[in-house]
Amino acid sequence: MSDVTPIRDPLTDTLITPENAVISFIDYQPDQYAGVGSVNHDELLAHVTILGQVATSFQLPVVLSTVFVKHGMGGTNTELLAALPGVEEIDRTTLNSWEDPDFKQAVEQTGRKKLIIAGLWTEVCVAFPTLDALRDGYEVYVVVDAIGGVSQASHEAAIQRMIQAGAKPISVLSLACELQRDWGRAGAERLRAILRAYFGAMHALKSAK
Repeated sequence: MSDVTPIRDPLTDTLITPENAVISFIDYQPDQYAGVGSVNHDELLAHVTILGQVATSFQLPVVLSTVFVKHGMGGTNTELLAALPGVEEIDRTTLNSWEDPDFKQAVEQTGRKKLIIAGLWTEVCVAFPTLDALRDGYEVYVVVDAIGGVSQASHEAAIQRMIQAGAKPISVLSLACELQRDWGRAGAERLRAILRAYFGAMHALKSAK
């Protein structure tokens, strides 16, 4: 008897798989980080960086977007860029990335209907495309520990608004485990590496307090 559970169809699985999901990173730029007031910045950066590593390790299609860089805003932070080698940025002027033709087309071209969204800020750059993507028939997952709002109240209000509209909250760690699903499957070293990085980062943050 095999020690590995049978793999469900990765395209039709109701849970997230490396084959049925696309992930978007929206506006992880210095000015956006500076405006975050709902979470400790070091903790946010750790989760964002590990989320990038998860996307790369499991070879998820990535849509990386910035806003207003061509007009003077700083680009994606270096830690996230390093975690997403070779991924090109889509620069926009729209506050709602779903209203940017290049961003929306990049998501659509993957052919995947499970859309994982992370970005800054929760109440704008995460909430707006989430609500629009839900309306367009996507199953949207919001990575709650890799996002932040300008205040705790505005972050929580946006989370509730998205959940009430049908979005599903998920964490960085739960996403990584959902993608792997079984320690006996090939590639389990990816999850072990992610867990080491995650708990190492969390321990370092606690030690620094």
